[in-house]
Amino acid sequence: MKPAESIIRRMLVTEKGTRLREGRQYVFEVAPEANKIEIRRAVEQLFKVHVTAVNTMWRRGKLKRGRTLHAGRTAARKRAIVTLREGESIELT
Repeated sequence: MKPAESIIRRMLVTEKGTRLREGRQYVFEVAPEANKIEIRRAVEQLFKVHVTAVNTMWRRGKLKRGRTLHAGRTAARKRAIVTLREGESIELT
């Protein structure tokens, strides 16, 4: 099993993520090869909470172009929205 620190890259603090916290949901950037079971175990181990659901999504990289005609793309990222048990929360410090 992979270490929890290598599965959960960082917690994303965005407008959508802030709205979701009211419903006990938190948004994380996760390793691309991580599956839902690994994400659930990593969050429970790192934050000492109980996870009820995990939803994952891919954020495609944006198309970027500099001063030349050559275009590139930023890296794609995998995100996970984690729902916690009623009455539990993750403290942001």
